Amino acid sequence: MRNAPYPDVVEILRRLIAFDTTNPPGNEAACIATIHDLLTQAGIETALLAQDPARPNLVARLPGRGEAPPFLMYGHVDCVTCAGQTWTHPPLSGEVHDGFIWGRGTLDMKGGVAMMLTALLRARASGLQPAGDVLFAALSDEEGGGDVGARFLVEQHPEQFNGVRYAIGEFGGFTMSLAGKTLYPIMIAEKQMCWLRATVKGRGGHGSMPVRGQTMARLGEVLQRLDRRRLPVHITPAAAAMLNGIADGTGGAIGAILRLLLKPALTDLLLNALGGQTRLFDPLLHNTVSPTMLQGSDKINVIPGEASIGIDGRLLPGQTPQQMLAELRSILGDDVELEVQRSDPGPAEPDMTLFPLLAEVLKTADPAGIPVPLLLSGVTDARFFSRLGIQTYGFTPMQLPPDFRFTEVIHAADERIPVGAMAFGADAIYRLLERLPGQAAL
Repeated sequence: MRNAPYPDVVEILRRLIAFDTTNPPGNEAACIATIHDLLTQAGIETALLAQDPARPNLVARLPGRGEAPPFLMYGHVDCVTCAGQTWTHPPLSGEVHDGFIWGRGTLDMKGGVAMMLTALLRARASGLQPAGDVLFAALSDEEGGGDVGARFLVEQHPEQFNGVRYAIGEFGGFTMSLAGKTLYPIMIAEKQMCWLRATVKGRGGHGSMPVRGQTMARLGEVLQRLDRRRLPVHITPAAAAMLNGIADGTGGAIGAILRLLLKPALTDLLLNALGGQTRLFDPLLHNTVSPTMLQGSDKINVIPGEASIGIDGRLLPGQTPQQMLAELRSILGDDVELEVQRSDPGPAEPDMTLFPLLAEVLKTADPAGIPVPLLLSGVTDARFFSRLGIQTYGFTPMQLPPDFRFTEVIHAADERIPVGAMAFGADAIYRLLERLPGQAAL
């Protein structure tokens, strides 16, 4: 019988899932209030900070021994929509079936928040005093860009994070099966957001009088070029660490291929030869652009004189929007107007100081597992905290069944997480807090 003075990690997750924090619009207040209540009942100091009262953020502090800088754990409670999806179990139910907790946000990332929260409550209940203070931040608005969440905290309340050098957040620490081996990718770096608009112009007119080779035809040519051409190869320190780590862990033919991918003269040749098998690695070796939105005429009988494409651009660490624009112009030509609409830069190279400790925690929990660095092709709130000099590691540990396709379930219908993965992650994070090094080791 469990006698802990706080709910277990599964119960915490189920409570969080019950709140509809779909973003947009967000409405994270009730969910954050539940986290606040759990922490204050445990006697943990908390602060609620909000740009929008309906979308607050929470920062909690567990005092340490003062022998190291504060350590940060953070995660977001907003989720993507369930609209247009058919679910086996209601997405806000948190129902437990077949060994899984079902619901929107179980993987991204209320499950991770529940793990961190449980580890913090356990530390408080057990009287643990880590080497330094432990901060926990529950955030709003990650899925919408972070403007009222992490970005707001970093820009308006940086004092909350004074002295913090290292943090854990999403996305990493979950198992990935490759070549019969169990890998645990730990995110050390992520690509940078660089959203763009490409505009073409031509002769417009009435839809009843076709014009050929003008705006819409040129728009089609731009789309074809973006589809057929990769941007140039760049081998970054983070990508090299990841591919070499996986190669060391898997060995054999797969290991050899991964090392060859790091040779720029061979990279694209190998990617073309291997096709879909390299989908995971392709965006880690190039800046990428994905056309996602088209805008032409607002009336069906009007041929537009101007049309544009919204492009989701992603930059490798250390790359700049100016480099992206130059690479795109080499493909599209100078007669296509290109505009950067949003760019959130991150650090050029990762700080690997805590990676060995995170790997050790996972190896202790699963001796057969192989921790490897991960360069994430997406973005997280880590890009904002990096402005304060904070290195984030993606570390929400999950021991997953070999046939569980994490990337196919996240943001999709029937998002779910194994019950056992929750306990595994909460315990791993607690063990991390126990082992946080003192100042001399840092």
